[in-house]
Amino acid sequence: MSSVPLLPEIHEFLGCRTPAGWISAALADQETLLVDHKNCEFKAASTALSLIAKYGQHADLINMMSRLAREELVHHEQVLRLMKRRKVDLRALSASRYASSLRALVRTHEPVRLVDTLVVGAFIEARSCERFEALVPHLDDELGRFYFGLLKSEARHFQGYLKLAYQYGDAADIERVIVKVREREAELIDGPDTEFRFHSGVPVPVVSVLTPD
Repeated sequence: MSSVPLLPEIHEFLGCRTPAGWISAALADQETLLVDHKNCEFKAASTALSLIAKYGQHADLINMMSRLAREELVHHEQVLRLMKRRKVDLRALSASRYASSLRALVRTHEPVRLVDTLVVGAFIEARSCERFEALVPHLDDELGRFYFGLLKSEARHFQGYLKLAYQYGDAADIERVIVKVREREAELIDGPDTEFRFHSGVPVPVVSVLTPD
């Protein structure tokens, strides 16, 4: 599978492509890739459910997030089955700084808090889609086909988040938010990271410095 179609709008939306160094790290540590991917699917479902709980007055948001949560949980179960077949053990993994760093940009007052949260969600889904695209040509047939199959749903989630943001916010303000989040997101993806995760930057070895007694 040498070529993977991805919506051009996703590449236009994101500020950078996944660096080659991250792809190399992912291929070298596919067990961590799968464990963290499983965690990301569960967190995506949890985020959707929390939005329903917090913004229960928005019917369109409830309908989209309900469908999204179900779909993400199905993906979570699919990754679990894949891990079982590959004899990848469940283990605790610390979260990457990616999502928390983006959510730190969200303004704290409504209604822009909701809009900013939806924009951040669009970036997370777009990056997930782009990462699947970057990985697929390098993976074995089973994992490559699985990730190829996720491309369409992640792209749909990206579109849904962005559509809701424009539905509930001011277009000019949203464009400014997109520029701000895009810059930070690109920094996180292009920059060095202390650990490999599905949404991490390029992992670099941690060098310990010994001080004399």
